[in-house]
Amino acid sequence: MGKDIHTPAVNRLFNAILTLKSVEECYQFFEDVCTIQELVAISQRFEVAEMLTQKKTYLDIAEKTGASTATISRVNRSLTYGNDGYTLVLKRMAEAAAETTAEEDN
Repeated sequence: MGKDIHTPAVNRLFNAILTLKSVEECYQFFEDVCTIQELVAISQRFEVAEMLTQKKTYLDIAEKTGASTATISRVNRSLTYGNDGYTLVLKRMAEAAAETTAEEDN
């Protein structure tokens, strides 16, 4: 079994992230906290998750994102058996996009 990530230090990190108010602030913080490769890897997994929820094939995902089939499979496992984190965020992003579109239409 893996190490429990529910620690005071991780709680403090997540609370720090929740204070960020813009994409630019996220860039400032994450460029200090993560290496470029770590940020690229995280964003790639997120893009893979989005494409998997859109029922894209592994081949299409690998071609568009450059992700290995192992990475795609790992993300797919998380979508199927994980904590629903990807699903939660993707749903909220879709809702926010729909609200923005509705506001623009009015």
